Amino acid sequence: MSAPAVDPKASPSPATDLIPVTNARRWTIVWLLFAASLINYFDRQTLSFALPLLAKDFHLDPVQQGLLSSAFFWSYALMQIPMGLCADRFNLRWLYAGAFALWSLAQGLTGFVGSFAMLIGCRIVLGIGEAIYLVGGTKVVSLFFPLSERGLPCGLFDAGTRTGLVLEGLTIGLLLQFFGWRVTFAIVGFAALVWLVPWFLATPAQMRAPSAGGAQGKARLTWREFVSLLRSRDLLGVLLGFFCFDYFWYFLITWLPSYFMNVRHVTILEAGIRASLPFLVFGVCQPLGGWIADRLIRRGWDPTRTRKAIISVAFLSGLLIIPAAYTTSKDVALVLIMGGCLVGLSTANQLVLLQGCTPPKEIGLAVGVYNLVGNVAGIIQPLVTGLVIKLSGGSYTLAFVLAAVMLAASQLSYWFIVGDLKGDRTKDVPVA
Repeated sequence: MSAPAVDPKASPSPATDLIPVTNARRWTIVWLLFAASLINYFDRQTLSFALPLLAKDFHLDPVQQGLLSSAFFWSYALMQIPMGLCADRFNLRWLYAGAFALWSLAQGLTGFVGSFAMLIGCRIVLGIGEAIYLVGGTKVVSLFFPLSERGLPCGLFDAGTRTGLVLEGLTIGLLLQFFGWRVTFAIVGFAALVWLVPWFLATPAQMRAPSAGGAQGKARLTWREFVSLLRSRDLLGVLLGFFCFDYFWYFLITWLPSYFMNVRHVTILEAGIRASLPFLVFGVCQPLGGWIADRLIRRGWDPTRTRKAIISVAFLSGLLIIPAAYTTSKDVALVLIMGGCLVGLSTANQLVLLQGCTPPKEIGLAVGVYNLVGNVAGIIQPLVTGLVIKLSGGSYTLAFVLAAVMLAASQLSYWFIVGDLKGDRTKDVPVA
């Protein structure tokens, strides 16, 4: 049964925390979030390819290169909670667009910098803008989809990040080769601003929950409410689980290329191709895992156990990286690592479990804390892995085993600390 189209300027219905729009329109917004996530990772990782050229032009020593590479994460991590609070309080149509424009301009202007300090400044501003990606995307999904249907849209928009990694490996090298690093940064940054046009055409004038528009929404979150949120056993379980999961994820994106070059002795070009294939599997699995869970739940399966079961299957597949570290065949190792990336089936379901243990008005804040914790894992992981490889005489085997053990710990957290979803706090709204 179809419902009439809703006025783009209409406010959310007072009877529900969902914004009433047509089905086609809400999925268009999800695809735009996918594109934004793709651009997000494309922009942040461009430096990894361009760093040798930048180091040559600016005479950067290894310490300066390390500082430049980490500058993005300083602001990105620190902005997670503030951005989450903003996502809960303000109109996401403008908040997301403003953050997107900020990071795109920072990326484009990197091509015009004349000093190391300006490079650092552009990376810091890039991190501020990109902090909206997971916080804003998850909050937007919560405004258009009931909890029982959020698996697929959450998995789909977040899959853009993995798709960005794959496409970047295929394109950035060519851009750098033909145009140099300055033009490459300018093209990648400024061209992305075109995304704002369909975003403003597709999104309703008001993109925030009804509770954010009244007196309750304008009231500041008190310290007592903030502490109460963080003391939730369910939320702490999700945060611990995500910390362990992100350790595994950052291990893959940080060390796979060097693993193929140093251990499997392939060329840089071949290492890039081999490293991109696991991310392709990961990206495909993200929306698939959410879709499977949503479909089973619609058939009457228990929401919590269904999502936890899919997370468990995904995490068990991640253990395939252990035999990958021991096999003598580089091709078998690649296939096993690709199998390990079936762990992507878990990501959407982790996000839905997070939303299920969080009050709707605090979803943005909760995702901010969630992503902050994940980035702490991203900061710790390279240090731990580097130390393990050094103490192992250059062997990556124990590092692979440790990443798999972290996944096992994550699974225990989701099963034994996180309780049942509190139920869907939103009601379905008519969609076409």
